[in-house]
Amino acid sequence: MHTAILTFDGYNELDSLIALGVLNRAGSRVSIASPTPQVTSMNGVTLTATIGLADACSADAVIIGSGVRTREVVEDPAIMRVLSTLDPARQLLAAQCSGTLVLAKLGLLGGVPACTDLTSKPWVVAAGVEVLDQPFYARGNVATAGGCLASAYLATWVIARLHGLEAAEGAMHYVAPVGEKEEYVARAMRNVTPYLEPALR
Repeated sequence: MHTAILTFDGYNELDSLIALGVLNRAGSRVSIASPTPQVTSMNGVTLTATIGLADACSADAVIIGSGVRTREVVEDPAIMRVLSTLDPARQLLAAQCSGTLVLAKLGLLGGVPACTDLTSKPWVVAAGVEVLDQPFYARGNVATAGGCLASAYLATWVIARLHGLEAAEGAMHYVAPVGEKEEYVARAMRNVTPYLEPALR
């Protein structure tokens, strides 16, 4: 199984890299996908992309990370043209914070309420999406999360969907702080499990 994390210039390190770290604990192939060979974060951290956006669009799961330049991303016709091939009928789609705006502009939320961070909320609302006051929400093959550390919930959801609930719990247990592992795993499962198909709960 392959998960691609869309990462653009001005990206938020917590959003892309926490998801990357958690997903790797499940043995998934995880790629950083960008429109350019390198992207630099909002804090000056430069990453080298492992795949391009076109390759990302064929992944089993795609997480759209957030950043300070997301509004520029959705106004870039070349990027949005490539991303228009994303399809929840054949892959899992997840968005973190301002990444929710990308899903909204692509028309992939289709009346589904969503989560995002407080800064991005006005932009997502202006795009016609109902924003929920909670860290995670999913319906079908589309999930959104709000708040940097909610990226762990997106990763948990992707792992549960692709590898099963036991794998998701194991990945979260691995990364959770010592002495608080059960608490962290329980919180992640509490946020994600209601949005899984009955067979996975």
